[in-house]
Amino acid sequence: MEISEIQNNLNELEVKLNHFRRSLDFDSLNESIAINEQKMTEPNFWDNQEKAQKLINETNVIKEKSNKFKELEQSFEDTKVALDLLREMPDDSLEKEISTDLQKLNSAFHNYELNLLLSGKYDQHNALVEIHPGAGGTEAMDWADMLLRMYKRYSESHHLKFEIENYEAGDEAGVKSVSIRIEGINAFGLLKSENGVHRLVRISPFDSAKRRHTSFASVEVIPEIDQSIKIDINPDDLRIDVFRSSGAGGQHINKTSSAVRITHLPTGIVTSSQAQRSQIQNRETAMNMLRAKLFQLEEEKKRKQTEALKGDQQNINFGSQIRSYVFHPYNMVKDHRTNYETSDVNGVMDGKIDDFIYAFLQWQLSQQNPN
Repeated sequence: MEISEIQNNLNELEVKLNHFRRSLDFDSLNESIAINEQKMTEPNFWDNQEKAQKLINETNVIKEKSNKFKELEQSFEDTKVALDLLREMPDDSLEKEISTDLQKLNSAFHNYELNLLLSGKYDQHNALVEIHPGAGGTEAMDWADMLLRMYKRYSESHHLKFEIENYEAGDEAGVKSVSIRIEGINAFGLLKSENGVHRLVRISPFDSAKRRHTSFASVEVIPEIDQSIKIDINPDDLRIDVFRSSGAGGQHINKTSSAVRITHLPTGIVTSSQAQRSQIQNRETAMNMLRAKLFQLEEEKKRKQTEALKGDQQNINFGSQIRSYVFHPYNMVKDHRTNYETSDVNGVMDGKIDDFIYAFLQWQLSQQNPN
């Protein structure tokens, strides 16, 4: 990498660094840290352990955000000093070292920006994901199964815990319905970009005439809510069914009636779990999923009421086509919200969706702050 190229890269990073500095408001951050640390010294701090731990976690997040910025700033300054030295004393080994350090610095800046973008109210929560095939029988069910594999590979590569809670296999291939719990830091914030309808265009492996088919599958992503968020559920509004587990799952599959399905009669929301070892555990899991869905329903109502007051009409919501995956007559995956696209179809289906997620988070921020 030539000196001029290194300088241009540093200029771009300096712009980002200044943007981070303005966005963070260090005076406010330091004040929040001081207030929280004062609360931690109070004699009755641990009387409510759940509340205390939540405050500690929040403080650690703020501290990490501040400390990481200082590390970025120091690494940036070190690279600038090294570049000045290279100008005064040209040296091939030093130039190579700076180029390597700059690559690492670019990666660190990208990761830091991603964490700043993941600042939504529930972004740090675990994610509950459901995949349902659209019309089209085996074609659509196979497509839903392909998406399931894509999210599994993505989770594995990002050290997120991937657990199938309920799985209903397709008649010939694929999956009729699947519920997944993805656990880890910022799981919901990362995967909320996937909420919507995904469209596949390919030569069907199930068509002997080798014709091109279009298939659809819907993906629903909601945050898993913790016990601090109270959701009132009337037991009389629930219908609870137990049945034998089937499909992908644990060792108890098809041995006992341990699977649980809960129907919330007023809304028609249905949640199921068959991944746990006992009926009690599956019931608890299904109830947690129901609580999250009811909470999401209320949040959606509030959002629509706010938009109605503002006169803001959004055309992106669950049920809309968000992304197309074209396998034939050319290779392309394109997100219709951000317009980001790639020809690396195989990579995407192998879980490489980071660029789509990053583009979505930037797009979402621009929608929130159009000016």
